Amino acid sequence: MLTLPAFTEGATITDPAPSRQQSLASRRSFAPDHGSLTVTPDLRISRPRIPLALAVPGTLVALAMLLPLTYLLLRAAGAGQEALSFLTSPRIAQLLWQTILLAGAVTLLAALLGVPLAWLTTRTDLPFRRFWSVLLVLPLAIPTYVGAFTLVAALGPRGLLQQALEGGFGIQRLPDIYGFGGATLALTLFTYPYILLTVRGAVLRLDPGFDQASRSLGAGPWITFLRVTIPLLRPSIAAGSLLVALYTLSDFGAVSLLQYDSFTRAIYLQYQGSLDRSIAAVLALVLVSLTGVILFAEAATRGRAKYYRSARSIESLPLYRLGRWVVPAVAFCAMTGLAALILPVAVLLYWFGRGLASSTVNFDSLWLPMISSASVSMLAAATALLAAIPVAILAVRHQGRFSATIERVAYASFALPGIVVALSLVFFGANFVPMLYQTLALLVFAYVVRFLPEAVGAVRSGLLQLNPRLEEVASGLGRRRHQVFLTITAPLIAPAALAGVTLVFMSAMKELPVTLLLSPIGFRTLATTTWNATAGGLYALAAPSALLLVILSAVFLPGLLTADRQAESEHVLDS
Repeated sequence: MLTLPAFTEGATITDPAPSRQQSLASRRSFAPDHGSLTVTPDLRISRPRIPLALAVPGTLVALAMLLPLTYLLLRAAGAGQEALSFLTSPRIAQLLWQTILLAGAVTLLAALLGVPLAWLTTRTDLPFRRFWSVLLVLPLAIPTYVGAFTLVAALGPRGLLQQALEGGFGIQRLPDIYGFGGATLALTLFTYPYILLTVRGAVLRLDPGFDQASRSLGAGPWITFLRVTIPLLRPSIAAGSLLVALYTLSDFGAVSLLQYDSFTRAIYLQYQGSLDRSIAAVLALVLVSLTGVILFAEAATRGRAKYYRSARSIESLPLYRLGRWVVPAVAFCAMTGLAALILPVAVLLYWFGRGLASSTVNFDSLWLPMISSASVSMLAAATALLAAIPVAILAVRHQGRFSATIERVAYASFALPGIVVALSLVFFGANFVPMLYQTLALLVFAYVVRFLPEAVGAVRSGLLQLNPRLEEVASGLGRRRHQVFLTITAPLIAPAALAGVTLVFMSAMKELPVTLLLSPIGFRTLATTTWNATAGGLYALAAPSALLLVILSAVFLPGLLTADRQAESEHVLDS
């Protein structure tokens, strides 16, 4: 019997007997004991062509994603010498420094909150771990501009805390919360869940064998955490930190309410206060360049290290006993939840009660913004899913240069802050397609450009977990491509697609600068209603719409914890 060595397509199979050695250029069949094996060596199998049904929509999606950046480049180029002199002015250097300083401080503080909280809620015997796991993620449902408004109302120079202290202690004024300190506090409290979620998922998927090996070598819990766990979590910490940094760069509402000069605030003021929008486009390109540098730096920090396990351990994920540290750990979780969730919600409820008492709240006026917010966000989420499907299928099932290019261009919008997307589409709509300017169609398109990566990432992860042999078997049984997708692929990736739709829906509900600049005249959402009231200091009017916005976002947030629950169920946690 002829023994077959390991081979790959196009390899030459060599007979052990030298006299019979030959290159098999044609198909041959061998019949070993357990069936027949058909081998086609030395035969180059051409890569199947990409179907037009995927290539055409994928190309259109990529072109749509490039539209804002392309138009910004053209608009900034029209500024000429004025743009060059503006870029070299001290004002740009100051804005750049202040933006970088804010992003760095928020990212560092969010990591100092998110990483310990992820470890405490997954690897320790922290009391009520599941309760803290949900409570500490809920601040993600609070838009940063709503959080900033509650901090001003509670801790501002004439806020609720100052009023309480004035009666008992005679304190006339508290330290100013505006500026760098207030903006850093607000953005940290409402963005740390990005790091908490990414690190928590990574911790739940760690191989217990790493801990066991470290402990067997005599290392204690803290040494194991610092020298083994933290290095293994580096990719997830970097991914969560990237989200926080990019969110901070793109934030408009919190920095505006807290009067901190960053690029987003400067772009908006330049757009509102000048007839020549070229300078605003130049500022937007500087911000895009800064986000590109951050993306490049994050990619460079990944290195070539491998973080996966070659074989899955069947051991349970052990819990560390906190012992005497249980009180500080519970206090840490409680203080974080109090500052990031309880305080903002309590302030909103207080001003909501004030509005009810003074008959300021008009419930009838909230129905239209609520319906408008939900409908336009659902439309954007559905459109983003339709646009994400061909991009994800190309990236996973038809790998190559074309597919890689389409995928990278689709993710490029991740580096475009909302103010930049809105600004570019205002220029585009007003100059080239005036019939779309200030229409719902352009607003939905802006949401899709802004949040498409969230949908692509979710659908792509679902496809990666789907065995392609299932689709191949269905095709072999005579099903056409669209039938295979509708009957096999779509049902199996539905949970991942639903997660993507949820992410886009929540993001569109909270998006502020895109909505402010691109909404049709008279079109009000919960975000714009809240912003208009808080910008004028009308907290009693802002509280009802802000509460509705938080509640609607929080309703969908627990669904994002499904992946964590699935990972947690893969281990039997014990102590």
